[in-house]
Amino acid sequence: MNKLLAKEIYYLMYLGRAFEYAAKEHYMQGEISGFLHLDIGQEALSVAAIKAFEKGDIFATYREHIMAIARGITPSAVMAELFGKEAGVSGGKGGSMHLFEPSRFFYGGDAIVGGHIPNAVGCAYARQYQGSEDGVMVIFGDGATNGGAFFESLNIAATQKLPLLFLCENNEYAIGTHIKRVAPFREQAKKAEPYMLTLSVDGMDAEAVYKTITEARELIEKGHGPVFVEAFTCRYEGHSVSDANTYRSAQEMAHCKAKDSLQRCKNRLRERWECSEDEIDALEQKAQKAVDDAVTFAKEAAEPKADALYEHLFVEEV
Repeated sequence: MNKLLAKEIYYLMYLGRAFEYAAKEHYMQGEISGFLHLDIGQEALSVAAIKAFEKGDIFATYREHIMAIARGITPSAVMAELFGKEAGVSGGKGGSMHLFEPSRFFYGGDAIVGGHIPNAVGCAYARQYQGSEDGVMVIFGDGATNGGAFFESLNIAATQKLPLLFLCENNEYAIGTHIKRVAPFREQAKKAEPYMLTLSVDGMDAEAVYKTITEARELIEKGHGPVFVEAFTCRYEGHSVSDANTYRSAQEMAHCKAKDSLQRCKNRLRERWECSEDEIDALEQKAQKAVDDAVTFAKEAAEPKADALYEHLFVEEV
């Protein structure tokens, strides 16, 4: 990592947090409908992992706003999608949980827990079959590792030596259920150890995430076969905006926020990369303006036309 990349990652992390707070505000005002799963606290993982996997395909969960932006989808297109507008990245049809942009090789999110993992396996098989040098990264939560499709995917990926990076976002909660209630151990990578190489990383440390995902990406690109990375992280909000987060104590949340990824990244810009306060302020102001512009764009964008209901259907009317 160099100074330029470190600044870009901080910019995207700051933008991501500002974007999420803005999305929450407008959801509470009734301007955003449906479900809204916020990524506040997990920005280091969401940004650094995507930046380290710039080539190839990405399959993400429904907590994917920041990942989509880090992948190159504009904040305006993402915010417009949350507002259900025609200019949204999915034409206003997907909402918060279904940001999809094939031109960016971004195939997320998926509202079915673990439902996208077999899709990523199929995509990785296609990459291998076509002789592509690029691989696939699939991102999922710790709760998804208890499903049968997860183990089937591990097995197929391992036996076929597919170029697939499994990234487990372990924040220790599946909605409001703590991992200790549904798994005999905290480290979900143990489930993958019989199948493939496993790595673990502090998901609250952007630089560590970037380094680990880069290492894993290089391995799968060289024909090593699949790699499983587990990133330990913490979300500050509930499972969704409708979740009051009452199952976590004030002490637990204080411990969680003491490891704040944004502040750690900011401190590193000052100490390691010798960024001035003016440089950092400029990044933050630029990010906030991008979010403000995205909200304005989303509010002013047109609603989808009624005829759009009949587009992109599997069956045509006879």
